[in-house]
Amino acid sequence: MAKWKERAVLLFKEEGIQKLENANVLIVGLGGVGSFAAEFLARAGVGKMTVIDGDVVDITNINRQLPALHSTVGQSKVKVVGDRLLDINPELQLTRVEEFLSPERVFDVVTAEFDYVLDCIDSVTPKVNLILACKRKRVKVISCMGAGGKYHAEKVKVKDISKTEYCPLAKNIRKRLKLEGISKGVKVVFTDERSDHESLEMTDGKNYKKSFYGTNSWMPALFGLYAAETVVKHLIGKGKTK
Repeated sequence: MAKWKERAVLLFKEEGIQKLENANVLIVGLGGVGSFAAEFLARAGVGKMTVIDGDVVDITNINRQLPALHSTVGQSKVKVVGDRLLDINPELQLTRVEEFLSPERVFDVVTAEFDYVLDCIDSVTPKVNLILACKRKRVKVISCMGAGGKYHAEKVKVKDISKTEYCPLAKNIRKRLKLEGISKGVKVVFTDERSDHESLEMTDGKNYKKSFYGTNSWMPALFGLYAAETVVKHLIGKGKTK
């Protein structure tokens, strides 16, 4: 057992560590949520990961995204995050996919080889298609809802999407999934805090993103933490989360 996993072994036990080392996880989106989720999973000891993102680090990412530094502006998020993950665990079997996952491509990318999929995308159509691909291929998925326009860490929780409240993104996703015959059975990270609508700005609509809320440094990271916690506890057999 690698020396750096010593503290994790004490908590997860050797059997849990072996389960994590044998696990294969897909993370789609390496922004404020996905970058932190990926790091938490790598530090937990997940042995095989695929990370997907087609974006580069922008100066506006610095307030909330793990790969975003003044020294990394303009660099591929997949490269920056991937290099960091391998520096955490040099034995990690890492696959990097540098692309915006289109609605058509997602059904090719999601396969039964993954033990869990983390949806960390922040636009509706790609999120819906990723969830649909996972449901239709019977792959476990946790989807992260809207962290923007929020302040209160204590309000973040993990529930079935049918039990979400006051989250505009979750409401939109619920409606789209219902049209596909899915009304429950999708685990999500969300907060029931109402968004600060004065922080909302519209975009040019590229990459299926029509608007965005102002963000702080802790809420996206916290969403990533809850998603990673859910996945790790499932993988080591620690039962249901919140």
